[in-house]
Amino acid sequence: MSAVFTASKSRRRQAVVTSIAAPLLFTAISQARAQPAPTAAQNLPEIVVSATRTETPAEQIGNSVTVISGKDLERDQRRTVPDALATVPGLNVVQSGGPGGLTAVFIRGTNANHTKVLIDGIDVSNPSDVNRVFDLGQLLTSDIERIEVLRGPQSGLYGADAIGGVISITTRKGEGPPRATASIEGGSFGTFNQDVGLSGSQDRISYAFNVSHFASSNTPVTPSELLPPGQRAIGNWYDNMTYSTKLGVDVTDDFALNVTARYTDATLRFTGDTFNPVTFSSTPSPTQSTQQVRQIFTRAEGVWSLLDGRFKNYFGVNYASHWNFNADPSAGNSTNTGDRVKYDWRGVLALLPAQTLVIGAEHEREQLNTATVFAENVNKGAYLELQSEFFKRLFVVSNIRLDDNDRFGDHTTWRVVPAYIIPGTETRLKASYGTGFKAPTLSQLYVDYPSFLFFANPNLKPEQSTGYDAGFEQPVGDRFRFGATYFHNDITDLINTVSNPATFSSTYVNIGAAETEGVETFATWTVSETVQLRGDYTYTRAIDKTTGLELLRRPKNKASVTANWSPSAVLSVSGTVLYVGSFIDSSRDFSIPRMTAPGYTVVNLAADYTINDQMKLFGRIDNLFNQRYQDPTGFLRPGFGIFGGVRVASYGVR
Repeated sequence: MSAVFTASKSRRRQAVVTSIAAPLLFTAISQARAQPAPTAAQNLPEIVVSATRTETPAEQIGNSVTVISGKDLERDQRRTVPDALATVPGLNVVQSGGPGGLTAVFIRGTNANHTKVLIDGIDVSNPSDVNRVFDLGQLLTSDIERIEVLRGPQSGLYGADAIGGVISITTRKGEGPPRATASIEGGSFGTFNQDVGLSGSQDRISYAFNVSHFASSNTPVTPSELLPPGQRAIGNWYDNMTYSTKLGVDVTDDFALNVTARYTDATLRFTGDTFNPVTFSSTPSPTQSTQQVRQIFTRAEGVWSLLDGRFKNYFGVNYASHWNFNADPSAGNSTNTGDRVKYDWRGVLALLPAQTLVIGAEHEREQLNTATVFAENVNKGAYLELQSEFFKRLFVVSNIRLDDNDRFGDHTTWRVVPAYIIPGTETRLKASYGTGFKAPTLSQLYVDYPSFLFFANPNLKPEQSTGYDAGFEQPVGDRFRFGATYFHNDITDLINTVSNPATFSSTYVNIGAAETEGVETFATWTVSETVQLRGDYTYTRAIDKTTGLELLRRPKNKASVTANWSPSAVLSVSGTVLYVGSFIDSSRDFSIPRMTAPGYTVVNLAADYTINDQMKLFGRIDNLFNQRYQDPTGFLRPGFGIFGGVRVASYGVR
């Protein structure tokens, strides 16, 4: 597939895309954190939404899901979503350099384009991207209330692109008296960030407005050993402005209107690659390329409650727009746009106290527009889910979905998820079995590169998967808990690139197959009211079933330890140790198709001190021991960095 990217107008930028998203398949796993009735010290919510598309107590869910709360983000001072996800057990976050660099997230050994990303229920994948992925590198965290990472095939509820799982992001809504906040932060790599917000609610109206600015002017990302003699590395420059709002009004006791909107305008100046036609290799360019990104995500929703609140109906219209401009000093400029309009209805009916029915229907149209190609596709879907509870100990969630696509026809997916709590020991047994699929992208179906003898294939079929997992969680008293989960995925009809030696041409075909399996383990310990510890270890085995080779960028071993310490009511300290084992990778220019990339260990620290109700000081150290590592190979991740700032808040009176 890398040949496709090299063939495009902006070879250097797309070589970066290929180096992250194009490897044939897959990567790491994650540990389930859906735990029954977690304590305050564990700082995990009791409610999970993404697993069932309705608020469900965590103890009733057999899915493997990790929840990152807004308090977690604030405590650890993670400013971008890639940084927030980096310590999620089993997830391998691959980013081309520092902030703003193209980011791919691999879940449970599946490819980056096998993860569906939602923001307030909006599918934010990019229809103009060759893999239809969402670049998480552009997403700031200042207005995020929670992130749910749902693992395993989820197409039974979410349709296409959910083979590996779903990342569901929920932004903050206004609650309580008017509240104005502002923060400013500076530090290493020319970092200078600001954030302002206003939120609250009164009577039947709630509101939240947020403006965030993230800037870094000199992040080293190019390994010196790759540079030609005499050429100096140029650090990345990144600037991101994000505006967001969330509004709600209860029109009557039974009908409410909600609106959410998000606009991002970001620019990245980065070092691309210069191709040498004589040696058929590339080296980092002496001048920088520029990428500009503009994203609009918005949703309007009406909520109508019937039968005394037992039947809630959600009617929504979503709009997502991606505009990407790439300027390459030697390859020229290119512009791609991708748009999606989606209408949906979801009904949640409480049949009985222990039986809940969720039913929904969707209609979406996505479009791709480049300098030479305009293409569109329509997909209609309907799904049904039943949540059942038996004698307060056995819980079963089952769902089925039918998608009708204009390009490849009908496709049916399903999932069954039981959970059982053993009396006496309170051991929670959980499992899941389901299917998933990945629809061909508009680029794969219709975008040709005739100058390079590469042609799309309008006859492609969806990629398909079957996956299952089984595990347990065991509490020991009120302070200690441990557990383990085994998972397995089989994926077929993978879309690969093949060449015809007779015509020297290439195209896409459904010929790939892969298998992934692994084990997720965790332990949490509330040492005292002021100290909490968590440890995670995950093992992943991911192979190409055609060749028997290990898949690229799937580290077999990953571990993390997180500690939180609150020695007083005004001071809190957190620390994280993240270990990622060695993995198979390719060189930056693909001249070496397979090589062993070394593992790495990163230590991060963060602390905040509350001066009063209106002011808080905060600071953090990233990569404390200045670990120099590359993930992916050819792109340095940030070294030692120190940051600090102040946050102020003002509370109004109703």
